[in-house]
Amino acid sequence: MSEILRALGTAETIADIGAGTGSYEPEGRTIIAVEPSGEMIRQRPPDACPAVRAVAESLPLKDNAVDAALAVLTVHHWTDWRGGLAELRRIAPVRVVLAYDTSLHADFWFVREYVPEIADLERTRPSADDIAHELGAVSVTPLPVPWDFTDGVFPAHWRRPEAYLDPRVRAACSALAQTDPQVVDRGIGRLREDLCSGRWHADHADLLELDAWDAGFRLIVG
Repeated sequence: MSEILRALGTAETIADIGAGTGSYEPEGRTIIAVEPSGEMIRQRPPDACPAVRAVAESLPLKDNAVDAALAVLTVHHWTDWRGGLAELRRIAPVRVVLAYDTSLHADFWFVREYVPEIADLERTRPSADDIAHELGAVSVTPLPVPWDFTDGVFPAHWRRPEAYLDPRVRAACSALAQTDPQVVDRGIGRLREDLCSGRWHADHADLLELDAWDAGFRLIVG
């Protein structure tokens, strides 16, 4: 969150596109939350700002309506990601986007060893470099994932493989939720076996020595 705040700088009015439950909305600023999912809007806490139900590709905002546009781990879900980024450029002079390198996600040990079908999904999504190029980025900052990261993003448990055995954890990961459940169950069964036998820990002893790991997350400022 500190990196996002730094990127937003002195922006007072911020449009949070694909706002979800508002987890990344900075305090002390005027926020316009835009979210297409009614279910996600209903999950926003009572003290969160109201959210407008709309899609990134057609934002209900005037040109240069806000100081900055924020999009956190959402561009890969957009139907027309280039059109959505054009909308970000239209409504704000500063655009801050958190995205990820799809090739690194596809090479994540969970994907490579247990559910390789996820790699096919990742190849259909825009990568951080694609987004940076489209935005005309002035900076792209790698954001390594701490081993105890509390956000439920897919690679968050890179050093805590037991977490993926929890159905609630898997349900919070879009890459898993969008993959054939039978394929995911097969991979989870193999992971469970490797954890019980000690094979996973033996094969990934190098990861257990790290405090943070580059899963491909990039903070893009345009």
